[in-house]
Amino acid sequence: QVHLVESGGGLVQPGGSLRLSCAASGSIFSINAMGWYRQAPGKQRELVAHITTGSSIIYTDSVKGRFTISRDNAKNTVFLQMNSLKPEDTAVYYCNADIDLVNPEGSILRAFRAWGQGTQVTVSS
Repeated sequence: QVHLVESGGGLVQPGGSLRLSCAASGSIFSINAMGWYRQAPGKQRELVAHITTGSSIIYTDSVKGRFTISRDNAKNTVFLQMNSLKPEDTAVYYCNADIDLVNPEGSILRAFRAWGQGTQVTVSS
């Protein structure tokens, strides 16, 4: 009913930059927090950054000063600008959104967490 689609991943050299985007579409809904997670091979999925509707932001320590999360509420889209990329940033990056499914009157029908399919980011020489 609600789909999150990531784009912008790819191969980049150390020190390079990538900009990820994630757009939500589908049924009538409202979005609370949105965020980015990543999972490297053989490792646990970890939070990278998240942002609330009011633009309150938090980053994991390893990306502070290098990554910037932002959102366009009107377009239900979240972005992750990644600068000064390091090989250890290599992972599949997943978009996440906390969603309220609503009716036309604005009543909440159900709340759930949605995930995108993931986009591969590879940082290598």
